[in-house]
Amino acid sequence: MTFSVTVLGCSAAIPVIQRFSTAHLLQTDGRFFLIDCGEGTQIQLRRYGLSAMRIQCVFISHMHGDHTFGLPGLLSTMGMNGRTEPLHLFGPAPLEGYLQQVYAFFNPPEFEVIFHALPDQPQQIFEDKQLTVSCFQLKHRIKTWGFRFEEKERLRNIRPDMIAYYRIPVRDIPGIKAGNDFVTEDGEIIPNRKLTVPGIPARSYAFCSDTVYNEDMLPYIDGVDLLYHEATYAADQAARAAEVFHSTTVCAARIAAKAHAKQLMIGHYSAKYKELEPLLQEARTVFPDTILATDGLTVKL
Repeated sequence: MTFSVTVLGCSAAIPVIQRFSTAHLLQTDGRFFLIDCGEGTQIQLRRYGLSAMRIQCVFISHMHGDHTFGLPGLLSTMGMNGRTEPLHLFGPAPLEGYLQQVYAFFNPPEFEVIFHALPDQPQQIFEDKQLTVSCFQLKHRIKTWGFRFEEKERLRNIRPDMIAYYRIPVRDIPGIKAGNDFVTEDGEIIPNRKLTVPGIPARSYAFCSDTVYNEDMLPYIDGVDLLYHEATYAADQAARAAEVFHSTTVCAARIAAKAHAKQLMIGHYSAKYKELEPLLQEARTVFPDTILATDGLTVKL
């Protein structure tokens, strides 16, 4: 079962030639979830062979242009390509008004865009059969949210040899996978643990965009398999980072360590940095399992 994250853009406010503005695409079991939509997102989707038409939901972290400027164009292209399926859009309340102003000058898409305003309190905002999405507030110059994407616990896998050995009827298999024991025709109870093995462990991904160092988020990202956390500046720019409510490499790494994350991906680099390897090495001094977000990178969990 697929659970992967593709980086469509990793730059901070000013995009550079090799780094587009922030956008990530989560793929899970054939469904696409777009997180933030900086300028050029639809170009990046095409570049990496990812169909915008398959996007089921869009999540926007905050109302800064490098996280939203790509959205009107993306919606327009979806409409021109004949999309009819509704699109669920989760974002700050002002985002709905922003799109309405755009539509006053340009025709709105003909498909339905269902808007969900993000709540002030941490809570679950999306759920289907396989996945839940929760949001929580970060600390930036304006209201900003982080998101946690979590697979639901999968059913146990029944052992084929046990099916044959105990002649388990097909009608009983769903219950056994859900945790039931099996009762033979003779009345013998066969414990579930003997009949099954654990399913694929549930995977999780947390997206923490623009934020100053913020330990308040720790309960909401605890134990996550992959944590994306902005690292706009190197550690020697800590004063500047705090001034503009952004994080350094070391800030991101400290959060990952305290959150018991399995892996950290840093991004949202200032345009001043031409080479990213020093930022990576700096973060790894605190959290060794750190990787760089780079345009086109896909991380499979």
